[in-house]
Amino acid sequence: MKLRVGYELVYECPQPTPMLLMLNTHFSFAPQMLVADVLKVDPPVPISQYRDGFGNLCSRLVAPKGQITLSTSAMLEVSPEAEIPSPSGEQHPVEELPNECLVFLLGSRYCETDLLSEFAWKQFGSGPLGRPRVQAICDFVHNHIVFNYAHARPTKTAWEAYNERQGVCRDFAHLAVTLCRAMNIPARYCTGYISDVNVPLPHTTMDFAAWFEAFIGGTWQTFDARNNVPRTGRVLMARGRDAADVAISNTFGPTKLIKFDVICEEQ
Repeated sequence: MKLRVGYELVYECPQPTPMLLMLNTHFSFAPQMLVADVLKVDPPVPISQYRDGFGNLCSRLVAPKGQITLSTSAMLEVSPEAEIPSPSGEQHPVEELPNECLVFLLGSRYCETDLLSEFAWKQFGSGPLGRPRVQAICDFVHNHIVFNYAHARPTKTAWEAYNERQGVCRDFAHLAVTLCRAMNIPARYCTGYISDVNVPLPHTTMDFAAWFEAFIGGTWQTFDARNNVPRTGRVLMARGRDAADVAISNTFGPTKLIKFDVICEEQ
């Protein structure tokens, strides 16, 4: 199945403003790329790129005073089938985890494991280990939080989402990640595109999406507390400890986002 992904973001800058962007698909999707997602900038400015500590492609530029448009359009070949869980789903003792997994057991900016650990063990401690435990966490989060754009804010943490019980996909992901970590399951936050292929109408306005990966069965496996069903056409852009590591843009000066369009559709 061919999937077109892309975006058009327009910012208003009252002065020249350095920007740090994370707007490319993850390198793991390179074999599926039919048309590359090259970042286009209008007006043109020099762009430099590097990979951060999590392997995400980051772009640096200085936006001039006035409006700047960031856009791309890419084409990928993806499976037309819904996601299938890995056959392996056992949970690993902490002492047997690979070193690179350990950072994803720790609390982070939006994932306060210390505040939610007691609840997590009371809620999930008597259940089975591994994938059933992660799925139980997804089921809880999916039913606990009501999706509501009106209750989105960039400072909301997992603890706040747990107490307020309203939020957007990043809040579902943050709470699930935090509860997994509290149960000694490494979990990392993911952002990217999710298509509406095979999803019943009506469809909501397309947006970037958040989900998470848990380390079970010797691999990082995808879970999605917001949707909580297998999806078709999930395209990773970046992953990290939480949303602070994978923000689509960090601006070092006053800016205003005046247009935000995201595309993820079957061709």
